Amino acid sequence: MPLLPNSRTEPDGSAVIRVLSYNIRSMRDDTDALARVIKACEPDLVLVQEAPRFFRWRKKLARLARASDLVVVTGGATTTGPAILSSLRASVERTEDVLLPHTPGLHRRGFATAVVRFAGTRLGVLSCHLSLQKDERYDQAGMLLDRLAGMGVEHVIAGGDLNERPDGPAFRLLAGTLTDCRAASPWGGEHTWTPADPYQRIDAIFATEGIEVLGCGVPIGHPGVTDTDLRAATDHLPVLAALRVPAS
Repeated sequence: MPLLPNSRTEPDGSAVIRVLSYNIRSMRDDTDALARVIKACEPDLVLVQEAPRFFRWRKKLARLARASDLVVVTGGATTTGPAILSSLRASVERTEDVLLPHTPGLHRRGFATAVVRFAGTRLGVLSCHLSLQKDERYDQAGMLLDRLAGMGVEHVIAGGDLNERPDGPAFRLLAGTLTDCRAASPWGGEHTWTPADPYQRIDAIFATEGIEVLGCGVPIGHPGVTDTDLRAATDHLPVLAALRVPAS
C-alpha cells in the first residue's frame, strides 16, 4: 500500500494536512492501543465521536490528546460526544459547540465545530455523530450542510460516524454537496465497522470543492498501526485522509 503524503506547507501557502475521523466509544476499551493508533497516523486534526461525556470527561479527553501528541480544540460532553483534537501545527481561530434539536426517547446529538489555520490556509472543521433513527439522521445531515454554509469559510471539512452506508439518504445528501473523500481517492481499507469483521462503511470524511483529496481510507497496514491495536482500541475503525487545502 502506498504511503499517504506527510503534512507539509507548500511554497504557494497551501497546506497538506492529515485528518483522522474516529469513534472512540467513550474510551471504554484499550486506551493505550487507541493512542498508539492515533499517534501512528500523525494527524493534524482528529474528528472524534463518542468522546467521554460523564465523570471527569475533560481530563480523560485531555489525557488521550496528550498521549497522542495532540491538544483538545473543542467538544466532548458539551456536544454529547463529538470533539476535535489538533496538532500544535493548527492555529485555532474560533470554536463553537452545537446541540441539535432533541427527539424525545433518542440520544441528543451535536456538532463540534472550529475554524483553524494551517500556514496560509483557513479551514472550517466539523465533527458529527448522526442519529440511529433514519428520519432524524436525514434531518441532521441537512443541518450539517446548513452549519457548514454558515461558517463563513471557503474551505471546510466534516467527518464522523454517519450510522449509515453510502447508499443511504443522509449519506447521499452529504455526498451530493460535498466530496466524499474515500470515493474521490480510495486508499487503505474501505469498511469501518466492525473491527473484528469489517463489512460496512458508516464513517466518512467530506470536503468542500477546492480541497484536493490525496488519499482516504482505513489505515490498515499504515506504519505503526497494527491489526491488534485496531481491534483493541474501540468498536470502529478510523478513517484517515490526506488533503491539500488551498491558500486563503
